[in-house]
Amino acid sequence: MIRFALRFISYDKPKSLGVILGIIISVFLVVQQTGIFLFLTGAMAALVNNTEADIWVVDSKTTDVNSMGHIDMRIGRQIESIPGVKKAFPLVVSGGTARFSGGKSSPVQLIGVQPPGFKGGPWGVLSGELTDLLEKGAVAVDVYESESLNNARVGTSFEINGSRVFVSVLTKGARGFGSTFVFTTLSRARSLGNVPENKASAFLIDVEQGFEPEQVRDRINENIFSVRAWTKQGFSRSTVMTILSTSGIAFSIGTLILFAAISGVVIIGLTMYSAAVDRLRDYGTLKAIGAGNSYIRSLILTQAVFFALLGYGAAIILIEGFKRGIAGSGILFEFSLGLKVAFILVTVFISLGGAAFAMRRISKVEPASVFRT
Repeated sequence: MIRFALRFISYDKPKSLGVILGIIISVFLVVQQTGIFLFLTGAMAALVNNTEADIWVVDSKTTDVNSMGHIDMRIGRQIESIPGVKKAFPLVVSGGTARFSGGKSSPVQLIGVQPPGFKGGPWGVLSGELTDLLEKGAVAVDVYESESLNNARVGTSFEINGSRVFVSVLTKGARGFGSTFVFTTLSRARSLGNVPENKASAFLIDVEQGFEPEQVRDRINENIFSVRAWTKQGFSRSTVMTILSTSGIAFSIGTLILFAAISGVVIIGLTMYSAAVDRLRDYGTLKAIGAGNSYIRSLILTQAVFFALLGYGAAIILIEGFKRGIAGSGILFEFSLGLKVAFILVTVFISLGGAAFAMRRISKVEPASVFRT
């Protein structure tokens, strides 16, 4: 079976190459768009996912970490009175405008964290130390945001909302969704962002050993009004779902993935159908010497599996090159084992789906057709 399949593949090299190219293009687009989607959804909840906190407490209407209201600082003491709460760390998030020499400006998202723990960021420190943020006017920015921040580096000075700041810490990968993160201390973020001293955007909760985060979350929600407690995973998921439900990201990327798969099936199907028509006499000969439709179908499916393996391998090589090419701009993503298995299944589906066109045609071939001129 395998030997015959390889002979059929090698007989018409142009059409075999066309099938493989169709698989490569289709799989590349599916995997590429999935990777971009993973990057975007990761950026949406980056602040939650990269903060070592068991529970987030925000105002009762907040479902998105990128759009938080203000809550009273006194709530922090109430939270710490709840059994199972080890410590509540305030976090301040505020908008701002960075202005640089030459007149360039850029919107930024100020994130104020409490020293010395700096719960809430920054993460991925590339240059400097977190304690450097204690210096007057010190902020942390990301190396991938250098273009929007006028190529800021350690020591670069600029203004945020009219106040002078300078970069003391440079990070790699501490980025948000549609906003440029600028980290600093809690008090400085309040000053720069005009946030009252008695207000915070969230409290980040460490749970005592022996308590489950879900249990402590429910206790906070039952005992403290006007706020809502989320587990880290729950708040991350809520953030992503809120943004996806209010934007066209999921629809647009999902449509591209679907059409990439469908176009792959059609292109491969038409190419394999054309190849099958060219080999009708050969398939008829196989039937004339005793091969049934099940054998013929198995032969075509075996060819499809070979095409799938070759196309998938080439597509993955191209994807690795694509990942390296865009990594310099900070677009980073990785695929889980489950997704890798899913990509293989999608490739097989595309190839076998295309093979169905050929199988329908060949199943109608009469053995006697081989003797006709």
